[in-house]
Amino acid sequence: MKKIILSTLILTALYSCKKETSKAEDNTPVTDSVTVTPNTADQVSTYIPKELSPENVGQHLAKNNDTLYVTNFFATWCGPCIREIPSFKNKMEELKDKPVKFTFVNLDDKAEWDTAVKDFVVEHNLGANVILLDGQKLDPNFFSKNFKQWDGGSIPFTFMRKGSQTDEYLGMMTEEVLNSKINAFLK
Repeated sequence: MKKIILSTLILTALYSCKKETSKAEDNTPVTDSVTVTPNTADQVSTYIPKELSPENVGQHLAKNNDTLYVTNFFATWCGPCIREIPSFKNKMEELKDKPVKFTFVNLDDKAEWDTAVKDFVVEHNLGANVILLDGQKLDPNFFSKNFKQWDGGSIPFTFMRKGSQTDEYLGMMTEEVLNSKINAFLK
């Protein structure tokens, strides 16, 4: 009985190999594992951003040109932060051809970057707009050097800059407030 089963398995395996060979001979393109394919939207959405130092984030916040920089500080464990993200995404889509750059600075613990943060970034397709900032590296000088009112005590926090004009908003921003603030900069 064992010989019959073993023979059947061998014949099945050989037959399967023969089918694969005949498929390849039908001029059907065959790809191998070495073939490089261009990035698709799915692959781009899995992009996980790089960590920036507080100094580099400070340089980003200080950009002084004709582009409107909207920088939102958030964490995945912060309910108000997560609730306001759809408004930002809507505005990003609406202004995609305008000189406006949206950046989300994530303040989750570094231990969460490969799990909760990665899942959030992929789910919301925000990888190209997210900066990872290790909160352990922040000190009071970071806040006093970069902001007038925010001391880092609570989030969400949104900082906007266009040229020398700035705006700070502490707390969850409704879509109406976000639209009003951005429209004031774009006049």
